Amino acid sequence: MTIEFIWQLPTAGDGRYGEAARTRRGERDALSGSPYSDGVSDPRGKRFNYYDYLHQVARAADLSGFDGVRISHDLQGEEAWIVAGYVARGTRRIKLVTEFEAAWGSAVYAAKNAASFQRFTGGRLAWQIAPGGAAEERRRHADYAEDADVLPRIDEFLTVARGVLTTAPFNFKGKFFEVGEGGFRGTLANNPVPRVYLSGTSDEAFALSARQADVHVFDAAPPEALREQAARLSALAAAAGRQVAIGLRINVLARETEAEAQRDAAIYRSQSAGAGAAPAADAADADADADDTLVGSFEQVTDRLAEYAAAGVSSFLLSAVPHLEEAYRFGENVLPALRERLAAAERQAA
Repeated sequence: MTIEFIWQLPTAGDGRYGEAARTRRGERDALSGSPYSDGVSDPRGKRFNYYDYLHQVARAADLSGFDGVRISHDLQGEEAWIVAGYVARGTRRIKLVTEFEAAWGSAVYAAKNAASFQRFTGGRLAWQIAPGGAAEERRRHADYAEDADVLPRIDEFLTVARGVLTTAPFNFKGKFFEVGEGGFRGTLANNPVPRVYLSGTSDEAFALSARQADVHVFDAAPPEALREQAARLSALAAAAGRQVAIGLRINVLARETEAEAQRDAAIYRSQSAGAGAAPAADAADADADADDTLVGSFEQVTDRLAEYAAAGVSSFLLSAVPHLEEAYRFGENVLPALRERLAAAERQAA
């Protein structure tokens, strides 16, 4: 089983070591002062902005041995498609898991963008389709679809996108999309269809993933609970003649010792708005991406992630604050040991 490790790009801001409050690192405007103390100047001035920082994070993930970066969809953050195009040229091999909502445009246009991305990046684009927030939030962004229509719209979106990427002529008529004699020819034809990441725990979300997903991403849960949900999804996919990989989205805070990790977790928790008073071992950093954080020594975090792999997880979507420094820390101190552990387990199983 091939296992992949995806690192998060923080499209709506990041923290800094010892200061977990979210900022757009490197960004300068007329109202923001220098992040440094009096007497310390910053020669970059306004020539270095947040896009340069995101480029640094992507490069860190590439150099640290991750298989990809997840470019999150945030209504108040940078646009994921634009960020993907920006960091693609500065990275050599990592996958670009680009998150967006099916409501935000034509499935045919998204497929055309994907064809160009695949041509120019050697097939490194992947899609994570977000269902969007609650109805009130979606309406603020001109999406007035009923809640019951959100997943069926994603279903049609993916059907149309795959259709025009792989078939010409392609015809489709549904509730949300209609295509007549479509499909790409010439250089846009026969490019790899982006690998599709979906999520959700409802019966409808599972049924959609069984039909359309390559990877179904779960939020953090105990390994045994995840194993049960994965078995349920796998059965649905098998009934449809498909296989769906299992993903896990979780934050990580790994240090030399457990005591050091717990201390830093407490610091981040006290500085992060909305983190509440949860125990340090379960602290969810408000500026990272997932709903839960795995806290411990390098060895402890390696052990726990190996448990998730044994439970069937083959795609790990990881995040930590600050994303730049932590990409190197995790990539140097956890990822090699974890990969060797998983390879040894696979050799033993064979």
